[in-house]
Amino acid sequence: MNDFALLILRTVSSAFMLFAHGLPKLNRLFSSGEINFADPLGIGTVPSLALAVFSEFFCSILVILGLFTRASLIPLIITMFVAGFVHHSADPFAQKEKALLFLLIYVFLFITGPGKYSLNRIIKLKSSNKFIKFLSE
Repeated sequence: MNDFALLILRTVSSAFMLFAHGLPKLNRLFSSGEINFADPLGIGTVPSLALAVFSEFFCSILVILGLFTRASLIPLIITMFVAGFVHHSADPFAQKEKALLFLLIYVFLFITGPGKYSLNRIIKLKSSNKFIKFLSE
């Protein structure tokens, strides 16, 4: 039953991230217009948007599939941390709430792993390195 709950949490939360945040950012990245995006780390608007697209679009897909879940959660955790604590630092809690909820979910999934209903469990990556095995789950 816990593995089914992890499947639901993993797929639904990442689908929300993918379609509500990642896909619009991907479209914005490849649009012909000027890119207007926050630059909370001071690396430029285009690189900031590209990193957000990588985590919110591509990593969300991997989390949904349960493929390299923990490794895919690291960029998502970093993105939600930056969104909640850097970009929205001066905003009221209601503005930070969504990023912080995603952060909480992604940290929880990082700790628990994807559960047995994941592509990683089907593929069963063989590695003698425990850290690689941990990240690939």
